[in-house]
Amino acid sequence: MTGTWIRYTRYVALGDSQTEGLGDGDDDTGLRGWADRLAENLAHHHPGLRYANLAVRGRRARQVRAEQLAPALALRPDLATVVAGVNDLLRPRFDADEVAGHLEAAFAALTAQGARVATVTFPDVARLVPLARPLAPRVLALNSRIREAAGRHGVVVAETRGHDVVTDPRLWSPDRLHASPLGHARIAAAVAHALGVPGSDDSWTHPLPAPSSSAPAGWRAGFGELRWAAAFLGPWLGRRLRGRSSGDGRTAKRPGLLPVDDRPGRTSPSASPV
Repeated sequence: MTGTWIRYTRYVALGDSQTEGLGDGDDDTGLRGWADRLAENLAHHHPGLRYANLAVRGRRARQVRAEQLAPALALRPDLATVVAGVNDLLRPRFDADEVAGHLEAAFAALTAQGARVATVTFPDVARLVPLARPLAPRVLALNSRIREAAGRHGVVVAETRGHDVVTDPRLWSPDRLHASPLGHARIAAAVAHALGVPGSDDSWTHPLPAPSSSAPAGWRAGFGELRWAAAFLGPWLGRRLRGRSSGDGRTAKRPGLLPVDDRPGRTSPSASPV
């Protein structure tokens, strides 16, 4: 177990669609996601924990900084998570230093105010999306800069890259961009382990059991590369060409600090984080 256990009373999550919870629930029944799951875990140890989730799908790192940092600081969290950069990786013009600079600005401001901050590194996209193989060097560059920025500000890093299980298709939704419910549970467990939450360990890195012969293999069972491109990549590119984002017109699902068992969102202290 890494890190030193601290009592948390106010947890604020900043980020994009992964932190919002896409892939874990839906907009009708409510999105859960790894940040909600982490909050549920923390609430087991700290009844009365209040939690806000400012993340909005489609947001790039500069938007997370511009739109979410000031509201997060106003909530005066003692724990914050900052995870962004995937939407930047997918753009034609990508600058790892610029993206990491926006993340570091959030790291610096939150830690200067006294919050403990955690973030994550990103998996090998080429193993998830073979068509995205050219993006692999970008992921390496961004991960390296995230580690460097985190080191300068005492930010906890959950190293998801380097573990084979993180590219198991069962941990990903059919779009291969968002974690499945099982994937969100593993991310939550990874961050909890990095923070040193009591009862957490490295079991999140363990491979999943081999699927039975009758079990679906995940997105690989139904989506070849061409079908995936038509179903997901094409619409995504179309939005970019029109200057649109999946997050247009959307606001944070949980903009204020609420007890963990209060809706909106599927956030219940009795729910298992793994």
